[in-house]
Amino acid sequence: MRTGSHYSVLHQERDLSSEISKQWHDDTLAVRAGFERSDVGEHAEPIYTTSSYVFASAAEAAARFSGKSPGNVYSRFTNPTVQTFEKRLAAMEGGEACIGTASGMAATSTLIFATLQQGDHMVVSNNLFGSTVNLFGKYPPKFGIDIDFVTGFDIADWERRIRPNTKYLYLETPTNPLMRLADIEAFAELAHAHGAELVVDNCFCTPALQKPLALGADIVVHSATKFLDGQGRCVGGAVVGSASLIEELTAYMRSAGPSMSPFNAWVFSKGLETLALRMKQHSINAMLVATALKSMPGIERVIYPGFPDHPDHELAKRQQRDFGGIVSFEFSGGREAAWALIDAVELCSITGNLGDARTTITHPATTTHGRLTQQQRDESGISEGLIRLAVGLEYPDDIAADIAHALGLSSA
Repeated sequence: MRTGSHYSVLHQERDLSSEISKQWHDDTLAVRAGFERSDVGEHAEPIYTTSSYVFASAAEAAARFSGKSPGNVYSRFTNPTVQTFEKRLAAMEGGEACIGTASGMAATSTLIFATLQQGDHMVVSNNLFGSTVNLFGKYPPKFGIDIDFVTGFDIADWERRIRPNTKYLYLETPTNPLMRLADIEAFAELAHAHGAELVVDNCFCTPALQKPLALGADIVVHSATKFLDGQGRCVGGAVVGSASLIEELTAYMRSAGPSMSPFNAWVFSKGLETLALRMKQHSINAMLVATALKSMPGIERVIYPGFPDHPDHELAKRQQRDFGGIVSFEFSGGREAAWALIDAVELCSITGNLGDARTTITHPATTTHGRLTQQQRDESGISEGLIRLAVGLEYPDDIAADIAHALGLSSA
């Protein structure tokens, strides 16, 4: 099990990627990967709620702490329940290794502050989750890490921003909340041509719908809080990449401690077991609800990559297994009208979270992206009339009927 700088050796010792398991389908990996049964013979994954581990002798403790001997040391950076989640997600993403973190934002900050230093540079999409934009805009520059934000996914525009000291190109696809897509293969080629690496936030699609590493990306980040959990229970994040990268992040985790808790890791592992089933149904429901929204009065535009008129529809067909569970729409009347519609829903939950079994609705300009400046929101295309609907697993006609009913009440 993982111990500091000796993670790569230990990963090889305890990896479940036998010749048979390498042939397993993703759906099988989601249920079976990463779990190592103890001597007790349990069938389900246990939760190891322990802060530390007992050693047979002082010499064994010293060997564990130094990394000379494999085994758990302290649950800040070595815990069997967390490792089950990490191995399972790594297998599903097709990565060598994974590290779980306390939140999705902790995943991003762990990657940046563990691997970059003063004088390094990143090119970053400004079409990101609002907190990610705030993180990149405020904190890396304090440590001498330069950030260039780019609007849209024009390859030539991104290439103009690359410098000799550029380490990462960082993007999310599809974007939050406007569902624009980046061509992962093209951006991977661009990054590698300049000696940089491509980081992809795969939160909206998850490995059930999109495999960034298989398309050439180097690193995948997740907010496990969203679809990986699937029921809005816990907060967590993850980074998936090479074994050498995760070894470096583990060293940072050991010192800085943005750790995932064992209980949360267990919840996420159970969430992964049903991920493919849920993402399929989220996508089915989202298409049906988005289609219904198109005919409702007062809705000026419905944004969903499953529609042929979406500017990235063909890319979505090529790059993703399905179109996902997020639908955004522009409502006439600006903020006042959008708020009135949101306030009138009865079934949908008014919350900024997404990826839940329960449909959620939010006004991005004043919630998830509310800390951005007006200029930043304008550049990202986030208007006052924009509403984001994270379509859940309820009967889709009921979701659509709730929006239609709310439209009637808000316009009365």
